[in-house]
Amino acid sequence: MMGLISSGINGVRVFDLPTGVWEDGVAVEAPRVCLVKWRSEWKDKFYQVYVNGYFAGVTVDCGQREMVVQTPSCYERAARVEVFAVEASEADVDFSDGLERGDGDGGRVRLSLLRSQRLPAGAMFEVYFDNGTGVVDYEHPIGGGQVWGCWQDKAGFGLARFGEGDFGYEWAGGVGFGIGGFGLDEFGVDADVIKWVSPALGAGAYRFGVKVIDERGNESVASETGEVVVIPAARPARGLDVLSFEETTNALALEVEDEK
Repeated sequence: MMGLISSGINGVRVFDLPTGVWEDGVAVEAPRVCLVKWRSEWKDKFYQVYVNGYFAGVTVDCGQREMVVQTPSCYERAARVEVFAVEASEADVDFSDGLERGDGDGGRVRLSLLRSQRLPAGAMFEVYFDNGTGVVDYEHPIGGGQVWGCWQDKAGFGLARFGEGDFGYEWAGGVGFGIGGFGLDEFGVDADVIKWVSPALGAGAYRFGVKVIDERGNESVASETGEVVVIPAARPARGLDVLSFEETTNALALEVEDEK
């Protein structure tokens, strides 16, 4: 597979689509819908559009140079729109796994835990952080969840207690190759993963700690992360107007309205 082709594509432009226009010329924007246009040197390729790293649509032929796509309904950060050329045979292939998620996590941190049978059924995990101080505060958890929703007799090869599964064939209860976290357990087989997402955090460096607490209140030893740097995405410009554009010099003058 050749995959995504970024060369030879230029002049990518994104336009808000209005649902209507008032008499004074002010447009009423359609939420979550925009028109993407581009130029391309390719004559025999299809084109795919990705929004924040996620597949948004594909052209119907090699000559199409525009597409209407949906965008996130969030006005706190800008959306990233990308156009790629692909071979006709790969037009419907979603290549988003190979792209960076352009929207990031909005100042949030993601933690992953193995759902091993070493974790007792009915237990809870709690997440703590240092609030940027460098010392994790274990008195005030900021989140958590349940380790096991219900008891399972198999957790995946190398993750179940020996003999607890069907005569020791623990792998039969794994989440499936390519579905879970590859290589996270002792034998490199895909394992079931618990994923936790933090609240939105400000810019800074943070450390996180995780404890598992069973039904009797017994706590495990805390596992801590290294330093995690959080850089929230920039908010999109507001009140931005074009003052002038000089075609001969390609000079563009912009004005930003003061929101104070």
